[in-house]
Amino acid sequence: MVAKAAALTGKSLETDEGRKSFFGRLSAGLITGAADDDPSGIATYSQVGAAFGYSTLWAILLTMPLMVAIQGVSAGIGRVTGHGLMDGIRRHHPKSLVYALTTCILVANVINLAADIGAMGAALKLLVGGPALVYAAVFGLGSLLLQMFIPFSRYSPFLKVLTLSLFAYVATVLVIHVPWGEVLKSIVRPAITWNAKYAVGLVALLGTTISPYLFCWQASQEVEEIRTSNEREPLNRAPHQAPDALRRIGVDTSTGMIFSNLIAFFIILTAAVVLHAHGKTDIQTSSDAAQALRPLAGKLAFALFAAGIIGTGLLAVPVLAGATAYAASGAFAQRSGLQHKPQHAKFFYGVLIVATVIGFGLNLTPLDPIKALYWSAVINGVAAVPLMVVMMWMSSRRKVMGEFTIPWAMKILGWLATLAMATATIVMFATWGK
Repeated sequence: MVAKAAALTGKSLETDEGRKSFFGRLSAGLITGAADDDPSGIATYSQVGAAFGYSTLWAILLTMPLMVAIQGVSAGIGRVTGHGLMDGIRRHHPKSLVYALTTCILVANVINLAADIGAMGAALKLLVGGPALVYAAVFGLGSLLLQMFIPFSRYSPFLKVLTLSLFAYVATVLVIHVPWGEVLKSIVRPAITWNAKYAVGLVALLGTTISPYLFCWQASQEVEEIRTSNEREPLNRAPHQAPDALRRIGVDTSTGMIFSNLIAFFIILTAAVVLHAHGKTDIQTSSDAAQALRPLAGKLAFALFAAGIIGTGLLAVPVLAGATAYAASGAFAQRSGLQHKPQHAKFFYGVLIVATVIGFGLNLTPLDPIKALYWSAVINGVAAVPLMVVMMWMSSRRKVMGEFTIPWAMKILGWLATLAMATATIVMFATWGK
């Protein structure tokens, strides 16, 4: 009835959002962007900053508009069609492609879950002592229970609040001495080293920043917000909602991705100022980075950095597990969504449970976490390019998007992001073993 009344009056059903505060209008885009700076991402950014100093900071600023565009595409697909990403792909592409992409996403996500859960346990051990594996188990189990038994409408604001934990890395920069003139000079005229090691570092940055699980999560969150609202409908069925909806997505996604990239910038900067400058270039994990900060930058910088690992992990683990469940459910046409109770979406929650349990379980094996993350990056690179190609194709087709195909500016940036990922994947294989 509300939708019919709005159609007759021409009033958008999302106009209430225009009366919310700026932070109140942020949702899927902000959470997705913040979740990109997960503990394994922090490890990558720390490794790059420690190894190359300021010379890779320019790459983070370059990826920012590309990330905004491709995440905007994924959000638009969910909001316009009312279907998650893999669900939408299944409706328009061969099952073999869907299953191959889903398999890659599932494997990469589980490895990332293992790294993130383990890193949270290690970070808490650094702060208070005690058994890291027990802490990791508590973090993994707690995240799982929250997703299973807290309604999405109440759980989503909790995730949004957790994005504030990333300001720990802004605070870390504020308590160390940063030669800002030198930093600015390195951004304008970066000291690029043309060798395989530097190329691998850039590939790692790009692969960490643009990841398939982010596409799946953001599209699915737009669908979740449609399902949990009494007013919203897919734009293909309610085009009068488009002005406010697309404006909100633009603001939300841009804010989330800019926030994500700025935090990555600060993490690299911290590692460059403190670790690289003191010859500490062999960082392997996020916990290594935090521990290395203590004697070089002081206890406060160390505590802020370690606490940030825990905060970002609490945000990233449910996003990774949720994205895994959304991808698998969409690929196999199963009911999905955190708004359902576990007994009403058994496949979805089954994948959620299995992914989290395996993710924690990998921390009990002799698996080398550094090699595991490397293979995760390889798999993500292999999956990201065809997934991005399919997304760009879908978002440009009137058969899929109706009158809401993406504008030319976003199309150009989206294809540039796809080209950048394809180039990164080629470089990754070209430098294999070097």
